[in-house]
Amino acid sequence: MPSATYAARRSQLQTYFDRTAVEAWARLTSDAPVSRIRATVRAGRDAMRAELLSWLPEDLSGRRLLDAGCGTGALSLEAARRGAQVVAIDVSPTLIGLARERSRELALPGRLDFRVGDMLDESLGRFDHVVAMDSLIHYRSADIARALAVLGRRTETSLLFTVAPRTALLTLMHAAGRLFPRGDRAPAIEPVTERTLRRRIAREESLSPFGLARSRRITSGFYLSNALELARR
Repeated sequence: MPSATYAARRSQLQTYFDRTAVEAWARLTSDAPVSRIRATVRAGRDAMRAELLSWLPEDLSGRRLLDAGCGTGALSLEAARRGAQVVAIDVSPTLIGLARERSRELALPGRLDFRVGDMLDESLGRFDHVVAMDSLIHYRSADIARALAVLGRRTETSLLFTVAPRTALLTLMHAAGRLFPRGDRAPAIEPVTERTLRRRIAREESLSPFGLARSRRITSGFYLSNALELARR
């Protein structure tokens, strides 16, 4: 079961994306001009999305995929184009609204199911692959491991996710981020070390059938994130 700290942070994220950063996030995830700092974040997110997609089969026909914390749905759209049946879920009704609007013109009938809710909701069913890109970076390592354990019980092949690596560079970027006006700040991310995360994951019984298969860090200006793959042995 999700912890109280997980639930509290999830509520903060919903408030941020629905009330504080609607316009900024819509611009960041589009082709609209953005500031130099946000342009580096956009480039980093594009590179990370491409990396995670490269870890999935090129042909996803017949596969069911959960995009956990889908945002405006860019990864979901690409997975659906490859043939996957995608359930894309996010806590923000605003972001899901944008995702539905952006997918409306595409000929992907029946392959995309955008939902508002909790990515850990067990009623979503079972999946071949789960992808959680930058949706766990706001949680502590214990909550990340528990979330992966909940998802792992319903995942047949692989769990792909990103975390914020604990580095001197990230600490410096956090300090710089505090200079932004309070209303323009995203909820704090929770940097973790891979060693700590591995230890937490090893304690979760439902993750024992999985092994850490890949790890890749991507840095682009103010974007710093580490991708990991848990693959069923």
